[in-house]
Amino acid sequence: MKNVFIIGSKGIPSRYGGFETFVDKLTEHKKSNEIKYHVACLADNFNEFEYNNARCFNVNVPEIGPAKAVYYDIKSLELVYKYIKDNRISNAIVYILACRIGPFMNSYKSKFEKLGVPVYVNPDGHEWKRAKWNRFIRQYWKLSERLMIKNTDLAICDSKAIEKYIHEEYKSYHPKTTFIAYGATVNTPNQLDENKYLEWLKSWNIQESEYYLIVGRFVPENNYELMIREFMKSSTTKALVIITNIEENKFYNDLKKSTNFDSDKRIKFVGTVYDQELLSQIRTKAFAYLHGHEVGGTNPSLLEAMATTPLNLLLDVQFNREVGSDAALYFGKGSNALAATIQQADHLSLEDLETIGNEAKKRIEEEYSWDIIVDKYENLFLGD
Repeated sequence: MKNVFIIGSKGIPSRYGGFETFVDKLTEHKKSNEIKYHVACLADNFNEFEYNNARCFNVNVPEIGPAKAVYYDIKSLELVYKYIKDNRISNAIVYILACRIGPFMNSYKSKFEKLGVPVYVNPDGHEWKRAKWNRFIRQYWKLSERLMIKNTDLAICDSKAIEKYIHEEYKSYHPKTTFIAYGATVNTPNQLDENKYLEWLKSWNIQESEYYLIVGRFVPENNYELMIREFMKSSTTKALVIITNIEENKFYNDLKKSTNFDSDKRIKFVGTVYDQELLSQIRTKAFAYLHGHEVGGTNPSLLEAMATTPLNLLLDVQFNREVGSDAALYFGKGSNALAATIQQADHLSLEDLETIGNEAKKRIEEEYSWDIIVDKYENLFLGD
C-alpha cells in the first residue's frame, strides 16, 4: 500500500479553489486499491474523518495574517512526519502543493529522507508576480520557490510552460520534473432545474446566450480593468456578466472610479454563485467566456470554461495558449485588441461557434479529463 500525504490545500470536501478541487477529484476518482490518501484540512480543531475513502486530518492554526498559510503547511508537515514515524510507514510519499515553505524545506526534507520518504512539490504558478502582494512578500515567494525546487525529489508542474520555466530558472539545481495538468469534466445535458436559471436571468435582466461571462477572483492580475475597459469600447449589444466577490473590495471601488463602468448598463456585477448546478447552466448558456488570467499554469477556471462555454476569448499568454490551442480566440493587452476580438466573436456564424465549441470540449476530453489526470498521478505514485 502506497500512502500519499497531501498538504497545501485547504482540504476536502472542496468549496472552491484550484488545489481543493484537484484533491477532491483525485480522491473521488481514485482507481487503484494500492493507494491510500491522507489529506491535510485547514480547520479549527484536530479531528480526523474519512472522505472519498481518504483519511482527512484537520490542522488548527492561529489567525496570524499572511503568515497563516506558511504556518499551516509547517504544522501539517509536522503532523505527517509524526504519523509516518509513529506508525512506521515506509511506503509513503509527501506531496506539497505550492511553494510557501522554502526556507524550512531543507530541514524537513532531511527528516523525511531519514525515514525513506520522498517529498514532491507542485510549484503552482508565478505566485511572486501577483499584484496583491507587497514587495517584501513577493521577494519571500520567489526565495521560497527557489528553495522548494532545490530541496524536492520531484516537481510536478501543472503546465508545460511552468516546467520549462523551472528548468531554465533553476538549472543549477538540475531539478527533476514531470508534467501533469489539472482536470475538468465536459458537461453533458442532463435534468437540471431550468426554473432556477430562468429566475436568475430575470433577476439580473439578462437574456440567455446574450452575455459574455467572467468567473474568478477579483484581483488585479486577472486583468479585470483591461477587460472592462475594452468591453466598454466595443459596440456589442450583449451584456458582460461578472461573477465574483466584491464585498468590501478596494479594487472594485478604485476600478469604478477609473473606468466609470457603472455608467454602462451592459456591465453587471452579480456577486458570487456557489450553487454548482446553477453556475454550470450560467456557463453553458453564455455566449462567450472572457479569461484574463496571466499568472500561473493550467488555470482550473479556464478548463471549466473550455469544458462548458460555447466560445472562449483568452488573454494571449503562454499558459492560456497551451490550454486553448486552436479552440479559442485570443486578445492582447494593447488598446482596442479585446474590443476587436469581441467584434469578431459577435460576427461568428452559428457553424463557426459550433465548430470552436466542439473543438474545445474535444481538447478537454483528450488532454484534461479527470480520468486521464488521475491515471497519470496514480502511475506516478505507484512507480509504474
